[in-house]
Amino acid sequence: MALEIIWYGHSCFRFTERGMASVVTDPFDSDKIGYTPIKLKADIVTSSCNLPGHRNLSAIKGSPFEIVGPGEYEIGEVFITGVQTNGKKKNTDEITNTLYLIDYNGLTIAHLGNMNHIPSQTEIETLGNVNVALVPVGGGSGLNASKASEIISLLEPDLVVPMHYKTPGCKIELDPLNKFLKEMGLNDVVPEASLKIDSSRALPEDTKVIVLTPKI
Repeated sequence: MALEIIWYGHSCFRFTERGMASVVTDPFDSDKIGYTPIKLKADIVTSSCNLPGHRNLSAIKGSPFEIVGPGEYEIGEVFITGVQTNGKKKNTDEITNTLYLIDYNGLTIAHLGNMNHIPSQTEIETLGNVNVALVPVGGGSGLNASKASEIISLLEPDLVVPMHYKTPGCKIELDPLNKFLKEMGLNDVVPEASLKIDSSRALPEDTKVIVLTPKI
């Protein structure tokens, strides 16, 4: 059985594995963000912040369990830990953000959400081993290319999937993907429709960047 990760644009992904709870991250409001309006089924929905690009529960069918902040959760054999990053200082206009660690049978996905700064070494160490990092790379309210590459070097994940960048379907002002790829020393990366991981044994030894095509 394989864990499948599908990107729907911006910071929205869907994780599925047979016999386990499905998760959708950061469903967006297409009127404000662009892309095709999404209508997804999920058992669990995580929202990293309250911006319309990251929290639109009306895009999810049924009555999913919604997680909107720090804490530890277990639903349908999926373990989720929310860790607050931005917005720790009071009396600032900084947007609060929650990073989510999502564990499927020992495979850990870190969805960085709307993170906008470099965590300390101590904060990185508390996250533990990360197999797949979903990282904002296009600036705006999230990380830009150089900060994204710095966080990747600290996290040392097996796989990196960039998100939150300019695409033909996106109508907000963000940097394009090639800025991040250049920062990572990469040229042409062939986009894939989805990411499927059979087990931790299938992961690469060195960090690899996987570019996904938004599913519309």
